Amino acid sequence: MLHLTKLAVGVRDIAHLRELQADRAVSNPPLRHRTRNFPRRAAEVIDGGSIYWVIGGSMLARQRILDVIRDQWDDGSACAGLVLHPKLVPLAGRPTKPFQGWRYLAAPDAPIDLVAMPRASGVAALPAELRRELQALCLL
Repeated sequence: MLHLTKLAVGVRDIAHLRELQADRAVSNPPLRHRTRNFPRRAAEVIDGGSIYWVIGGSMLARQRILDVIRDQWDDGSACAGLVLHPKLVPLAGRPTKPFQGWRYLAAPDAPIDLVAMPRASGVAALPAELRRELQALCLL
């Protein structure tokens, strides 16, 4: 199993990503994310892999990748379509440096789901957005 990481450009938070995808799923099914390059390791990605969304500089959510298909942009040029499960799973956020396109992410290196974490206390109990802002200010 292999995952992908991708910047969610222009997305404010998980709720905003959920809203954008809900609109897209209705207007142009199936729910998919189009990308210029076709993953060479697509078989490993669709074998239980997810796309890990980087929102505001942190890996905050993931979605299962159901399939990788040949697709096309609105102008007719070829691209790859990552067919996504509609459920967004919140993660224990992890700061991530900016990058272009997408990157492979090995399963052992992936952040854990927020629901899989033990009950948080102290700094971990802070809302993810507040924790990110405090980290950006070097206060954590």
